[in-house]
Amino acid sequence: MNVPLEMAGFRVDQAAAELLPEFSRAQLSRWLKAGELLLDGRQVAAKTRLRGGEGLILEATPERPEMWHEAQPLALDVLFEDEHILVLNKPAGLVVHPGAGNPDGTLVNALLAYRSELAAQPRAGIVHRLDKDTSGIMVVAVSSLAHMHLVAALSERTMGRRYMAVTEGRLTGGMDIDAPIGRHPRHRTRQAVRQDGRPARTTIRVQERYPVHTLVEAVLHSGRTHQIRVHLADRGYPLVGDRLYGARGRLPVAAGTELTQMLQNFPRQALHAYRLRLEHPATGEPMTFEAPWPDDFARLVSALRASVA
Repeated sequence: MNVPLEMAGFRVDQAAAELLPEFSRAQLSRWLKAGELLLDGRQVAAKTRLRGGEGLILEATPERPEMWHEAQPLALDVLFEDEHILVLNKPAGLVVHPGAGNPDGTLVNALLAYRSELAAQPRAGIVHRLDKDTSGIMVVAVSSLAHMHLVAALSERTMGRRYMAVTEGRLTGGMDIDAPIGRHPRHRTRQAVRQDGRPARTTIRVQERYPVHTLVEAVLHSGRTHQIRVHLADRGYPLVGDRLYGARGRLPVAAGTELTQMLQNFPRQALHAYRLRLEHPATGEPMTFEAPWPDDFARLVSALRASVA
């Protein structure tokens, strides 16, 4: 695949991690060192800076996914499936893939039990992910054709992803947030807006306003870790329930008992990936999928609406 021009100045290992998200950074670094991940057909050091437009070629044979996870039958909410893709509605609380602290019981384990052919795909067909406590739509690559197509669509920003979220604070209008994101300098579990981060852009559109909260639609134009959460918190509007990024359980004046308990004890960030738009990998047909709001999100919005009735 070609390195986008906007990645000029990136290190090759940074660009590889962005363009090949289905592989770990450690694996990509090993392939660079071994000469199995090439830049314009030649072996280069991981720190090599890019001009943009170069060709990135992977000649390695990926490790089989079953080396690091197992099939486990877990309930899945499947919205669409065929021989190329599987679209599902992930519940909040489900980790996408195994890792430290989550060795099994993940979406990957469930997918392997649901469609055994996914064992032939890197990371069981996972090409993008949602945070553990974010609910909503994900697409999984079942075939190799779909895998290549979806990875390219993500890197070229042609896959449309829209979220609904509830913020603390009353937005007066929408905004286009164009601010780079990188790891927080002191808190390793957090991300932050920082000038040396990676480019990140989110469009925020107000849907409903409440006394001290706002229901918004967030449109992703890039795919950084915690992007929506970081961008809104940086502007002073953390998501309800998002203690990691500064939510405090803010209350409107004269809030009733039910609303008070809901706002102060909401168990996760109020964020739901409700719509996904893509082109079918085999036919090129435009496809749009929507996932209904989960019960906790719907109850939160209903209680906020009632507070202004």
